Amino acid sequence: MNHLDKLEARSVHIIREAYSEFGNLCMLWSIGKDSTVLLWLARKAFFGHVPFPLVHIDTSYKIPEMIEYRDKLALEYNLDMVYGKNIKILEKGKTFPNGKCSRIECCQMLKSEALRNTLSGDWVRYRMNHKKGEYEPDKSTEPYTGAIVGVRADEEGSRSKERYFSPRDKNNDWDVGDQPPEFWNQYKTDFAPGTHVRIHPLLDWTEVDVWEYIGRENIPTVSLYYNQGEGLRYRSLGCEPCTNPIHSEAKNVEEIIEELKSGRLKNIAERSGREQDKEDGGGLEELRKDGYM
Repeated sequence: MNHLDKLEARSVHIIREAYSEFGNLCMLWSIGKDSTVLLWLARKAFFGHVPFPLVHIDTSYKIPEMIEYRDKLALEYNLDMVYGKNIKILEKGKTFPNGKCSRIECCQMLKSEALRNTLSGDWVRYRMNHKKGEYEPDKSTEPYTGAIVGVRADEEGSRSKERYFSPRDKNNDWDVGDQPPEFWNQYKTDFAPGTHVRIHPLLDWTEVDVWEYIGRENIPTVSLYYNQGEGLRYRSLGCEPCTNPIHSEAKNVEEIIEELKSGRLKNIAERSGREQDKEDGGGLEELRKDGYM
């Protein structure tokens, strides 16, 4: 087995382990490259079928191509696609793009708070009706006890403190200092009732690993990652008002890998185009303690 084979095998094992241990499981899909690789691995783990819902938190400020890509793949792969949002805050217009709060406050309300209440079932969820090709209010309000997430340790500082099976309390709050040890590929999956667990099958993958796997498997990814002729592309995707592209001539997966391995981006953080990271002091630990992905 080569390096990618080993990463794939471990991730598939963790996904299957999560499915066997948690009664009401979901997978968070941000539409970015990492969570799309995670989706691909889940389809491999269950022979083309994903046996749990994919949950997306829609801030209403995502780049339009991201939402189009989400729904296209949901229909093509026959995914149980669900999204949630903070309707009250959006109706009040209390967001950063409207000048009513800071970027961090906006993230807390449109992402962390929306995620927490979508996972708990306290707020309305919208589920894809495949016959109509549109979303409808979801009748199910059962909380998700586990969420599979495409977090990588090398992407950002607070993520390196995660475990493969990382517990949160009933409010999705994360105690960074209270993480179970994971030695010799032994994972703790028996948590106290009321514990919400985040599962991280990509924890040991690097940015290069992700792109090499995308290239090997020919995984479809949103076009925003590639230079469309203007010398710009996105390296990390988020809300349009807070995400900036980088200068790059890379037009395909092979050129992105070459660019990453050349060292040109060596001293530039992967999330350097995400403005909320800068406002949070260069890290996302406080947001992540409050439930941020």
